Amino acid sequence: MDAHHPSAPEIAWEPDILGNDWVARILHLAPDEEGEVVATLVRRSGRPSTRKAVLYVHGFVDYFFQTHMADAFEAHGYDFYAIDLRKYGRSLRPHHTPNYVTRLSAYAEELDKAARIIRAEEHHDELIVVGHSTGGLVASLWADARTQPGADPVIDALVLNSPWFDLNEPWFTRTVVTPIIDILGPLAPRVQVGSLAPHYGRALHSATGGEWDYDLALKPHEGFPVRAGWFRAIRRGHARIAHGLSIRCPVLVLTSDASGDAKNWHDAITTTDSVLDVAQIQARAPGLGNDVTVAVIPGGAHDLTLSPEPARSAFFAEVFGWLAEHVATD
Repeated sequence: MDAHHPSAPEIAWEPDILGNDWVARILHLAPDEEGEVVATLVRRSGRPSTRKAVLYVHGFVDYFFQTHMADAFEAHGYDFYAIDLRKYGRSLRPHHTPNYVTRLSAYAEELDKAARIIRAEEHHDELIVVGHSTGGLVASLWADARTQPGADPVIDALVLNSPWFDLNEPWFTRTVVTPIIDILGPLAPRVQVGSLAPHYGRALHSATGGEWDYDLALKPHEGFPVRAGWFRAIRRGHARIAHGLSIRCPVLVLTSDASGDAKNWHDAITTTDSVLDVAQIQARAPGLGNDVTVAVIPGGAHDLTLSPEPARSAFFAEVFGWLAEHVATD
């Protein structure tokens, strides 16, 4: 039984929106001020085939659709899982404010549940967590809490794909606007304070000339509104990254080799990080823990798994080479 829903057992694995051999499992979470809250764990159908597993955590205005990433990990001996966090993707319900939380620590509930299922129910001895962009920020904070002395050692390594460690804005916005948001957030948490430019999404999607097909209702080009309460939580997470963490497992941070214009269309939008500032990521990375590796992928997009070749293959080569060196294998 779920601790928060004593009359409703966890739903079993059911066919997923990806079809074919994919299945999903609803994770019931503690309700919030909007009512019912769930997360969704996704994997291939059939029983796990190896003792090693990967859990993927997506970014903002995102959900799991990158089946080629699963193919790559499975080819290297890992069972692959992905989670759609609360109010994202498969977990978004009509009564939800999309992608909205006021505390990043809230995500620990679904990440803990996912890790328990992967380890205790599906009998994996090794768990690698992969986080992209906002998911990289969330996964870093969670890994910091879960690898402290006395905590259950649920994470064996952390791989961060273009993690969001600071605000890609001028000095004034980062230093002057942030304190204002810190005050506004609790007073008017759902006030819109920003939005995403649509250009990066348009460059990715097959309907607008890109290479990838995904559900635009779940990952719209224009994104979802950036709201004060959520933005306050993000900036507080950035402050923790800036102060330094103590993640006690190996960490790999991967970025593109260059940043691109995040607000306007340009020809290098899929061969640069045109969402975040790679220099900020690289500067913050060493403070995550005492075993951090930074890898730079020439020609990489913001989501390095969606980069055009040869950057995409270079990303996977870096990840699997690093895992072979830093994580004990069978």
